[in-house]
Amino acid sequence: MIRHFLFAASVVASLAFASLASGQSPNLARVSTFLPNADTGADAAPAAGGCVAAPAQASTPQAGTGHGFNLDNLDRSVKPCDDFFKFADGGWVAAHPIPAAYPRWGTFDELRAANEAVLHQILEDAAANKNVTPGSNLQKIADFYASCMNEPAIEVAGSKPLDPDFEKIAAIHDFATLQDWVALSHHAGFPVLFSFSADQDAKDSTQVIAAASQGGLGLPDRDYYIKDDEKSVKMRAAYQQHVAAMFKLVGDDDAKAAAEAKAVLDIETGLANASMTRVQRRDPDATYHKMSVADFNAVTPHIQWARFFEGTGAPAVASLNVAQPDFFKALDGALVATPLDSWKSYFRWHMIHAAAPSLSSAFVNENFNFYGKTLSGTQEILPRWRRCVQATDRNLGEALGQFYVERAFPPEAKVAATQMVHNLIAALREDITTLDWMSPETRKQALVKLDAIQIKVGYPDKWRDYSTYNVVRDNYVTNIVRGGTFANAFEMSQIGKPVDRTLFGMTPPTVNAYYSAPMNEIVFPAGIMQPPFYDFKRDDAMNYGGMGAVIGHELTHGFDDKGAKYDAQGNLRNWWTPEDLKNFTERGDCIQKQFDSFEVEAGLHENGKLVEGESIADLGGLTISHAALEKALATKPAPAVIDGFTPDQRFFLAWAQIWAGAARPEYARVLVATDPHPLGVFRTNAPVSNMPIFVKAWGCAPDSSMVRSDTLRCRLW
Repeated sequence: MIRHFLFAASVVASLAFASLASGQSPNLARVSTFLPNADTGADAAPAAGGCVAAPAQASTPQAGTGHGFNLDNLDRSVKPCDDFFKFADGGWVAAHPIPAAYPRWGTFDELRAANEAVLHQILEDAAANKNVTPGSNLQKIADFYASCMNEPAIEVAGSKPLDPDFEKIAAIHDFATLQDWVALSHHAGFPVLFSFSADQDAKDSTQVIAAASQGGLGLPDRDYYIKDDEKSVKMRAAYQQHVAAMFKLVGDDDAKAAAEAKAVLDIETGLANASMTRVQRRDPDATYHKMSVADFNAVTPHIQWARFFEGTGAPAVASLNVAQPDFFKALDGALVATPLDSWKSYFRWHMIHAAAPSLSSAFVNENFNFYGKTLSGTQEILPRWRRCVQATDRNLGEALGQFYVERAFPPEAKVAATQMVHNLIAALREDITTLDWMSPETRKQALVKLDAIQIKVGYPDKWRDYSTYNVVRDNYVTNIVRGGTFANAFEMSQIGKPVDRTLFGMTPPTVNAYYSAPMNEIVFPAGIMQPPFYDFKRDDAMNYGGMGAVIGHELTHGFDDKGAKYDAQGNLRNWWTPEDLKNFTERGDCIQKQFDSFEVEAGLHENGKLVEGESIADLGGLTISHAALEKALATKPAPAVIDGFTPDQRFFLAWAQIWAGAARPEYARVLVATDPHPLGVFRTNAPVSNMPIFVKAWGCAPDSSMVRSDTLRCRLW
């Protein structure tokens, strides 16, 4: 369970080959990030990167000393005590309309664009290099990128790369061959029906075990199939039309394509009805069901799991965690009750769906028309080079990342970030020791857990070995398929082994950060160590309001409503006294209720329970980061007022500038339905409205909109 600072691991469920062949940590799906994920489904839907921008420091214009806050970002027609987001970010939002190729646009998206520009130059230089060593990482990233950029060859190929798999699907004639196809898809790195992976044993965090969980959908979430409001009904109809259109692109006539699309929607609706909600899945106790293979066979009497494991390339599996037993029970029944021809249509669809971003423009454009335009509101597709940069990062992330670090991550940035992490840990330790609602017994365990947190900054100490991933220059789809197979082989190789604690769950250029509860670690890729988060030349107040809050956010995830269920070793174990747990839960409920009240559009509110963990982390992270700032300033001369703002005001302005931006209405609906992170406006205003220091910093009157009374104010850390 990795908890991200920015975006969730996946927002739009367009699982293209490239998005699955990431070669990252087997625990990636269980992290909590700081930001929602910019990658909304490989090339299928637009990522949230940006237009071409200068790298690193130029991503956010600065004022004053050159490393302060850009005064043009402000909207001085709004009082900070009435709406802090509009005051701090209104000017930026007005001056930065969402580019046509993006579903949202914000300051961190500018940073992602800047990082992509760096990667673009690396890849262009590599592709033009005539003296690369065969088999080297430089050769692999060069040829992968070049094959992706070779549009004429991709156009000539059309849908032909799918023909061998279509033949295998057509050859399915009984239940055994159906199961073999499912295993083959998993082996190739684009799993159908469900997820099968390597994961830490939640109750023995030293070991990696096999894990199976629900899946099989083409829309972003189960609720898209189940809700009966007008927007949901129209979206399902648009999805069915899109599926039919894709079938026609591979040569099916109108009648056959329509029938196949209906079969696909019927199967996926059945899977959705058997699936847990996102809120239910947030409870790690509800998704831990370790059982023997024999017990799993009893739940699913028609599925031959030993045969499936062998087909995926997994080692011998004696036991595994089945996250949703009821889902697999329903799947087992559906497999035997649904005609083979319907399953063949479903398999063909998911093959087309996964491959579409890697095929000719007809597939790319139709894929974008639904996942980009209809689902996310994006007006045009990303330029080819951006899609190819992103695909290279997904498939060869640590190979590319080594060159990125050399160009864009100076050693002093890593040293400074690591020191800031230790400062935040010290602030959280002091906070825990003085909490008035926590007993000595629980406090002792909390401090043990805090002291055990592992810190990773920038990039892994041990880089991924890509020697078995053979990359060619003349065939993009071949590279994608091999990438999926490579990633799956790495994943399967972890099962039954001790946990490798050197792994990174993100590539170095990633603009994000995460906390993993089973690993009890916080990780900050090199990509985020830049403005608006961090600038080693600017003052402490800005850096603690930016990167300090990110660090505090990830630390607090260890003690949010999910992270608090894991102990210092990363085991799912209750270490709280009953009274302390009651106090903790009540404080989390306060935050949940606040976010339930936030209206995104008429009739649509944030889901407080879904965003509770991230919102606890935002409030806790900002609180302890301010405490750390006070400690940092205590040993220095009193800082000056800069651009008319005190240190405390600059601290909060730095926090707000992270969230400057906007999302298209369609995409905002997707995020509210699927993302455990609230929208940026609420992430800006909600935590500060609970902080007395904010009220003091801005001199807010008690009846101001940004001030909560003592009875309504939430406080955990």
